Amino acid sequence: MENRALFLDRDGVINEDLGYVHEKEKFHFIEGIFDLIRVAAREGFKIVIVTNQAGIGRGYYTEKQFLDLTDWMIEEFSKQKCPIDKVYHSPFHPTEGIGSYRKSDFSRKPNPGMIIEARDELNIDMTRSLIIGDSETDMVAGARAGLGRLLYFNRSGKVSSEGIFQSCYLIKNLCDAKPYILAERQ
Repeated sequence: MENRALFLDRDGVINEDLGYVHEKEKFHFIEGIFDLIRVAAREGFKIVIVTNQAGIGRGYYTEKQFLDLTDWMIEEFSKQKCPIDKVYHSPFHPTEGIGSYRKSDFSRKPNPGMIIEARDELNIDMTRSLIIGDSETDMVAGARAGLGRLLYFNRSGKVSSEGIFQSCYLIKNLCDAKPYILAERQ
């Protein structure tokens, strides 16, 4: 049987988006993230983080710095009894990347590459899976991957009724995502 997954963007969903966060001192967890992940894991969801990390490609920080921060973040989740099954990242940028990082890669959202890779590696049923993101690129990637629900996290509650947002569910806080997770019960 295929698994269900909760896909999460990192900056702006898991942690406050302070711009190219790559140090644990600047990594501030968003209220409700631990509880949300515990609920999703209890309901049998794989927890998968999919994050564009153009700061690597732009030379703001190294891939090692990102991976070290990711290891620390996973440990913090573990301390809270929140399992993270996999973290995927895309370090590329099509116009601002430096050297080999300057390219339009299928892994970079709004492309669905990271989600597709997770589908294949973790045996995920896309129609029974969700994504929570705070940007249009997250929603487009989720739609292109065929995810069953697209949850747009916007604290202001303001969103355009055009384009991709017509097929998204708006949540103002992470607690608002729980009913969508519970609705996917097996």
